[in-house]
Amino acid sequence: MVHLGPRKPPSRKGSMADVPRDLLEQISQLETIFTVSPEKLRQITDHFVAELAKGLTKEGGDIPMNPTWILDWPTGKESGCYLALDMGGTNLRVVKVTLDGERGFDVMQSKYHMPPNIKVGKQEELWEYIAECLGKFLADNYPEALEAHNRGRDVDRTASQSFTRDKSPAPHNQHISCSPGFDIHKIPLGFTFSYPCSQPAVNRGVLQRWTKGFDIEGVEGEDVVPMLEAALERKNIPISITALINDTTGTCVASNYHDPQIKLGNIFGTGVNAAYYEKVKDIPKLKGLIPDSIDPETPMAVNCEYGAFDNEHKVLPRTKWDIIIDEESPRPGQQTFEKMSAGYYLGELLRLVLLDLYNDGFVFEHQGKNGKELGNGNINKSYFFDTSFLSLIEEDPWENLTDVEILFKEKLGITTTEPERKLIRRLAELIGTRSARISACGVAAICKKAGYKEAHAGADGSVFNKYPGFKQRGAQALNEIFEWNLPNPKDHPIKIVPAEDGSGVGAALCAALTIKRVKQGLPVGVKPGVKYDI
Repeated sequence: MVHLGPRKPPSRKGSMADVPRDLLEQISQLETIFTVSPEKLRQITDHFVAELAKGLTKEGGDIPMNPTWILDWPTGKESGCYLALDMGGTNLRVVKVTLDGERGFDVMQSKYHMPPNIKVGKQEELWEYIAECLGKFLADNYPEALEAHNRGRDVDRTASQSFTRDKSPAPHNQHISCSPGFDIHKIPLGFTFSYPCSQPAVNRGVLQRWTKGFDIEGVEGEDVVPMLEAALERKNIPISITALINDTTGTCVASNYHDPQIKLGNIFGTGVNAAYYEKVKDIPKLKGLIPDSIDPETPMAVNCEYGAFDNEHKVLPRTKWDIIIDEESPRPGQQTFEKMSAGYYLGELLRLVLLDLYNDGFVFEHQGKNGKELGNGNINKSYFFDTSFLSLIEEDPWENLTDVEILFKEKLGITTTEPERKLIRRLAELIGTRSARISACGVAAICKKAGYKEAHAGADGSVFNKYPGFKQRGAQALNEIFEWNLPNPKDHPIKIVPAEDGSGVGAALCAALTIKRVKQGLPVGVKPGVKYDI
């Protein structure tokens, strides 16, 4: 029979009609294991809210809820030029940010590779390398500052009137509480240090624990700012670390500077985290520590560090593969939420499930048997799959999944059948969808905790920006958590939207907000002489 008219376009997923029953059963089991129901999402969110509140108390909880001493929202009128340093997991980024005073900005930046050996080397090597990168950036992009400094003049007075354009007189006592010094006559720098820190002042940060593959002795439990400042001093680089922030705090501040509707900042990338503002009176752990001159109604940014949510394993639906990832990680029992949702772990989760399916005889039949290694052996290497591996699988546009076939052949040396590729694609979808859905629980919990009925959540990170379907899946999860029954995400009262550059522009803004307070004689740290052990 001849059918007239246009042909219906083939389904992107293709049909499961040719998939053998045993593989269909495995797919069904995986769907049961990885699917997070609306009821479960709401249970996770409610527990999340309670844990956020618990983290703000003196007793604390799994979620650290670190006060940042970034006080006040940006007004949008901040102006001037500032440096920002972003110490990420794979790169260093140095940024010169020019704020125009009208919620706009310009940036000039350079990236420097973070050598793997430095991430596990000696702490002196880390700070020396960072200082070298900052010196190179100044030499390439701001040589007049170095020349002025070498002539013994104040950098911001002589080299460029563009830096810290706000020239309001500063009080004679320019030192921050709990700080050995704060030099406003050097180039102000906002340091994005995206690792859990306790901060007794805005330009102080005691590292609680390394994450993102760093494991350098002699830094945990220590203030990282004097370490970097000492390296800068040794190299005669005229930079003053004005504010130390987390990238998530910067995301919140930078995004609000551009869009006042944004009330929280989120990172969905290699790791996960969020920051939002609480009034200082609503942060019980700061009782007795706040200087009298700080109005209790003043908003302060809080760096949640909520990758540690549910370390007690009460509500998150962990699978046996999640447990393996945790137990074989450098820090078992920590960062439970992050290990189930962050990009660093998604590829490893896929690899572990596929290995189990292979060992149980469901996939890659007649390969790697009789003592031979499966494929080229890469599938047996921990963390060989990164998140881009899953992205490529989900984005394969061919009905027979040709891209997946090529990917497995070239990267793993494994020949796949079309039914196997359909299982692989469905597994990638399940893992990616679970990540997006439980990630939305953190957004929902903060909005509930802060009482936001309508808000924008600024989001950044490689998973949010690049992983196919992450935004749509997160929006659907919010719709289910809040029970809006609004199918179009544009109608949602709470939206997850792309953020501004938190680690660059955000760090610069935090430096600007800090300098503004210092020049007004307002404190940016705990009371002098008060022990700070949060």
